[in-house]
Amino acid sequence: MIKRVEEKRILMENCVAVNLKTAEKRIFTSKNIAFLKRRYPRLKLRTGEWLPFESPDASIEGYIKKGGYKALEKVLKMKPEEVIKEIEDSQLIGRGGAAFPTGLKWKFVFKQTEKEKYFVCNADEGEPGTFKDKVLLDQSPHKIIEGMIIGAYASGASKGYIYVREEYFDSTRTIEKAIGEARDKGFLGINILDSSFSFDIKVVRGMGSYICGEETALFRSIEGRRGIPEVKPPFPTTSGLYKKPTVINNVETLANIPHIILNGARWFKSLGVEGSFGTKIFSISGNVKNPGVYELELGKFTLADLIYGLAGGIEGNRKLKAVLPGGASTRFLTKDNLDIKMDYKSLKEAGTSLGTGAVIVFDETISIPRIVKHLFDFYEEESCGSCVPCRIGTKRISEILKDIIEPATVKVGNLYGTDGANMNYLTKLKDIGMAMKESSKCGLGQSAPDPLLSSIDFFSNEYLALIKKVNGRKS
Repeated sequence: MIKRVEEKRILMENCVAVNLKTAEKRIFTSKNIAFLKRRYPRLKLRTGEWLPFESPDASIEGYIKKGGYKALEKVLKMKPEEVIKEIEDSQLIGRGGAAFPTGLKWKFVFKQTEKEKYFVCNADEGEPGTFKDKVLLDQSPHKIIEGMIIGAYASGASKGYIYVREEYFDSTRTIEKAIGEARDKGFLGINILDSSFSFDIKVVRGMGSYICGEETALFRSIEGRRGIPEVKPPFPTTSGLYKKPTVINNVETLANIPHIILNGARWFKSLGVEGSFGTKIFSISGNVKNPGVYELELGKFTLADLIYGLAGGIEGNRKLKAVLPGGASTRFLTKDNLDIKMDYKSLKEAGTSLGTGAVIVFDETISIPRIVKHLFDFYEEESCGSCVPCRIGTKRISEILKDIIEPATVKVGNLYGTDGANMNYLTKLKDIGMAMKESSKCGLGQSAPDPLLSSIDFFSNEYLALIKKVNGRKS
C-alpha cells in the first residue's frame, strides 16, 4: 500500500516547487500572456514558453530576512577545528554521488601546511536525469555561497571557485549576481565581517563536457587545460587545483552546511536513518505523471512511495518495468524492488546506488536494450579517450548494441546464429563491461557498464528476442 508522502523541505525551504503540475501553470498562453507581461515587464515573453522558476527569497535581502548568513557569523566566533568537528559529528556525506564524509574531507585539507588552499563547488550537473542542483543555484544561491565560505574558513582556503555546467546560462547569471551581493555586504572579500578571515569566489563556466564532473578533470578545466581525469593518488586534499590542497563539494552538500551550523549535528542526525542522515533532493523523470524535484528524509520512504506517492504513478496507468535509482550510471531496479528504502545503505545492499538521487522510471512499453544503447551513445561521445578500456569499451558496446537493434546489414559470424552463439554474445557484452569497470581510470568508465550489466541480468530475454529477429532476417 502506498502511503501519503509529505516532503521534508529544508534545503528547498524557500524554493518554488519544481514539477510538471507547477510548470503547467507557468506556461505562456494567449489567455495569460497579457497579465504576465504586466507582472514581468522585463521579460520578453512569447506564447508556448515557460516562466522561469524563481524564488522571492533568492536575493540577499530575502535570504538575510530568513536568517541567512547567521551561520557564518556564528562560525567566525569558532575555531576551524570546532567547525570541522560539528560537520564530522553530523556525519554529512557528499550528495554528488561518491558519498564521501564531508567533515573528513575538510579535516584533511585543514591539516595541510600549505599556505595556499582552494575551495571548489562542483556545479557541473551533467549526470543524465539529474536536475536538483539547478533548483538550488537558481532559487537559493546564497545558501550555497554561505556553505562555501564556512567550508573555506574551516579548511583554511582563501580562494574559491564555482564550476557551473555550461548549459546553465541563467544559473550562472544568478550565482554571479549573488556573489556580487555577498561581496557588497561584506560576506566575501578581505576581512569578512571585520574578522581576520579573507575569502572570495569566482565563477567558471564549463565547456559542455560530461567528464568535467570528475574532480581532477574539473580542476584541469579551471586551470585552462583539457578536462581529462588524472590518476589518484595524489588526492585533491593534498594536491588538487593548481597542485594545492583543495576541498571540492557538491552544490547540495554545501546547502546543508548553514543548517547544521545553526541547528547542530544532533538536529541533523534526527533526520534520516543511520548511515544516511539528513534529507536528499530527488530528481524524478521518465514515465511518471508528475516528474520533478522532491526533498525527502533519507531512508524514511520507499521507491514505491517516491514513484506513486509523489510523482503520481506511471503515465497512462501502465505497469512499471524498470528504474535507474541514482542516475544513468547506476544499476537497474525492477518492480520487485519497489519496497526498497531510499537511502545509501539499502540501495547498496540491493546492488545499486543512490548516486545523485536521479530516479529515472521506465514503463512496460520501453525497450531496455534501446535505453542502454542510448546511454552508451552518450558515454562514447563523452569519454575523454585518455584510457583504453573506456575509449574502446564504450565504442565497441555502442557498436554491438546498434548491430542488434538497428542492423544496417545482415551480419554473419559469432554474433548471430545458434542459441549458444547468442548466449556467447551476451557473455561478450558482459566481458567488455567488466573490463571497463575493473581497469578504467575514472568513474565514467567504471560506472558506465552498470546499466548494461544489470539489464542483461534482468532483461536478457529482450536482448535475445532482438538477436532472434536479426537471425530471422538473415535466414
